[in-house]
Amino acid sequence: MAFDFDLFVIGAGSGGVRAARFAAGFGARVGVAESRYLGGTCVNVGCVPKKLLVYGAHYSEDFEQAQGFGWSAGQPTFDWPTLIANKNREIERLNGIYRNLLVNSGVTLVEGHARIKDPHTVEIEGKAYSAAHILVATGGWPQVPDIPGKEHAITSNEAFFLKALPRRVLVVGGGYIAVEFASIFNGMGAQTTQAYRGPLFLRGFDQAVREHLRDELTKKGIDLRFNTDVARIDKQADGSLKATLKDGSVIDTDCVFYATGRRPMLDNLGLENTAVKLRQDGFIEVDDEYRTAEPSILAIGDVIGRVPLTPVALAEGMAVARRLFRPEEYRKVDYQLIPTAVFSLPNIGTVGMTTEEARAAGHEVKLFESRFRPMKLTLTESQEKTLMKLIVDAKTDRVLGVHMVGPDAGEIVQGIAIALKAGATKQVFDETIGIHPTAAEEFVTLRTPVAQ
Repeated sequence: MAFDFDLFVIGAGSGGVRAARFAAGFGARVGVAESRYLGGTCVNVGCVPKKLLVYGAHYSEDFEQAQGFGWSAGQPTFDWPTLIANKNREIERLNGIYRNLLVNSGVTLVEGHARIKDPHTVEIEGKAYSAAHILVATGGWPQVPDIPGKEHAITSNEAFFLKALPRRVLVVGGGYIAVEFASIFNGMGAQTTQAYRGPLFLRGFDQAVREHLRDELTKKGIDLRFNTDVARIDKQADGSLKATLKDGSVIDTDCVFYATGRRPMLDNLGLENTAVKLRQDGFIEVDDEYRTAEPSILAIGDVIGRVPLTPVALAEGMAVARRLFRPEEYRKVDYQLIPTAVFSLPNIGTVGMTTEEARAAGHEVKLFESRFRPMKLTLTESQEKTLMKLIVDAKTDRVLGVHMVGPDAGEIVQGIAIALKAGATKQVFDETIGIHPTAAEEFVTLRTPVAQ
């Protein structure tokens, strides 16, 4: 039968837009539906506005450290509404860019909620659109556990639009969003507590990284509470909140921010009208080419619950477009050696295996570590330290993992990720001449393994 579109994408986030643009560029007839905002989570309530807030939070330290270099700027003041207004203006600009990217690529953009009626039909605002292939790229959504008083809590969705900076904040969670927002609120001047149910946050990261960040955040005045969780939240007569923890302690606060996980956004999507299957954790089940159990329906990005990172969704979107419409250029997404950053203060940058993963995989490892006070801080009172770590296979000399906690960690590790992708050995690192004086040169001057 003849279809209205060769590909119809539900969701104009990073992955969906990438798939749509390139499929159209390959000559396909492409439609995209979006019910919220162009650019998805990353552009609107994720990595982009978060990074802007992280930049803003770091200025408190910059002003303080400038005194060591002879600068005297008086007593700085911070205005939260100004930051949020400027952030909103930038996001609106990016929304426009995403719109132009789609329209200028020849994609038909339909704004409204899309519901799948059958394996080849999507309905939006009462109008049906048929497609040979339907791509679900609806992303994820933050969730708050079902506890008494959950309605008083906020998530990252709301945090970006707070009218005022809370005086006291309780951050609940131990993932990257939690530690990032703990750093943001603390840097802006809020009295910040972070509670996590496990013994140490950032599960899955290298143990040395986790411990180093714990120590640095403690130095910065964040009250870290591990092995506990919130039992209930009660609103007080003055509008403040009382969070009772499971260990019996009580935290008086003005804001409870939850970052305890995200669910796939499948609300009223109509998957029950298809053969699409969900995993036990609720994410869409796909094969290694992003096909669901319904042959005509594919899914990518956060909604499949693999690696919830924007660049990964972009790669998946590209893979789908190529496989369907430019098969001679198709190649599978390589999920090995994916670099990532956590924009806590200080930042984390990491690529490759952790020490624990390397040992579990049977590698005999050599560990190289350096902890030092960055040169920029030597004229200041700041005692923040940077951590750099290499994990090396003792038999092959191949570098298995690179980890950093410190300023611009993401910028530095991005470049090193290319070396790991190319199979660099420790000898290659050793023979690379450093750029002096930089923090990054430490990665090519680590000579002595640390005690195991």
